[in-house]
Amino acid sequence: MALIEASRRGEMPAEVVLVLADVADAPVLEKARSAGVRAEHIPPGTARPVLAPEAEEEYVRRLREARVDLVCLAGFMRIIRRPLLEAFPGRILNIHPSLLPAFPGLSAQRQALDYGVKVSGATVHIVDAGTDTGPILVQQAVPVRETDTAEELAGRILQVEHQLYPRAVRIMAQGKIEREGRRARILSEPPCPARWPQEKG
Repeated sequence: MALIEASRRGEMPAEVVLVLADVADAPVLEKARSAGVRAEHIPPGTARPVLAPEAEEEYVRRLREARVDLVCLAGFMRIIRRPLLEAFPGRILNIHPSLLPAFPGLSAQRQALDYGVKVSGATVHIVDAGTDTGPILVQQAVPVRETDTAEELAGRILQVEHQLYPRAVRIMAQGKIEREGRRARILSEPPCPARWPQEKG
């Protein structure tokens, strides 16, 4: 929803044309429909944490049918495999609530607190065949407070994610990156026509 709203505010030269979810009652489906965006559930199969092969092929089919150029994962707790990676090479992004490569996988905020770090944050990276291992596009730090619970830290990181993801999409949509091995170099960052909201709290 942050991407839909950022697009409509003119903060990125891209339109959200399709929302797909692997959870039938995911709240984002109804929210997207209420915003006038096509939203559909695709049963993922039972082979967690990956999609069943036929499910992944269905994701590819529907994304292509909608003429999608860039796939943005958010809260999609599935490992992406060859069909999607080959259908959208270098054009799948994921957002993760830590400063990768620290704390990949599930419960990143709890991992950060348990480790005792003083700074965590959010990362948008280009998806590869690993788990949160793809080239890093953009990151933003969030201080960890001594009194933080995992939920409190997650809430502050989420505010940053809502700023960071539209920025990453804007960079990708305008072709302002150059890949060199693991590095995704930002050649020039286009200005945002709207002012970014500041972190609260």
